[in-house]
Amino acid sequence: MSNSTLINPSKILLEDIQIRTELKVGDLPFVIQSHSDLYQKEYNYGKTFDYYVIKGIAEFFEVYTPEKSRVWVCEHEGKRIGFLSLMERGEAAQLRYFFMDENYRGIGLGNHLMQLFLKFLKEKDYKSCYLWTTTEQLAAAALYKKFGFQWVEDMPSDSTFDRPVIEQKYEFIL
Repeated sequence: MSNSTLINPSKILLEDIQIRTELKVGDLPFVIQSHSDLYQKEYNYGKTFDYYVIKGIAEFFEVYTPEKSRVWVCEHEGKRIGFLSLMERGEAAQLRYFFMDENYRGIGLGNHLMQLFLKFLKEKDYKSCYLWTTTEQLAAAALYKKFGFQWVEDMPSDSTFDRPVIEQKYEFIL
């Protein structure tokens, strides 16, 4: 997923990124492969994590309705470089599959995506939102907290990630 030999991160601006909200052919395999590459490289998650993501993406697609769910697909120069989804869970929503290529971090894209996410959440009259992450993902947790998500639960897990981790649940109440 990394394009570090092709991209000079200091020259990328938020305005250079296109964000679309319609799901297209190739988006879901992109999410699966990107999660596999990124989380194996950065956190040493294994093939069981791949399977977890595949199952989750399949579930997302099966219940996806643009009226209540949303994707934000980030592209730069015609290449997918990031993704975020809001999955309907009744009166609540779930934030899932939030990531971006490492070359695009630090330009404000994460903040911008969170603003778009919360705007859609409010427009669709959700009562709350939640997400799961791990204690290792400090930058992600800081971003969620910055936007008003509150940590509510820890859960040890050793099977989903092919090694022991602590999963954390965050909630946002409207």
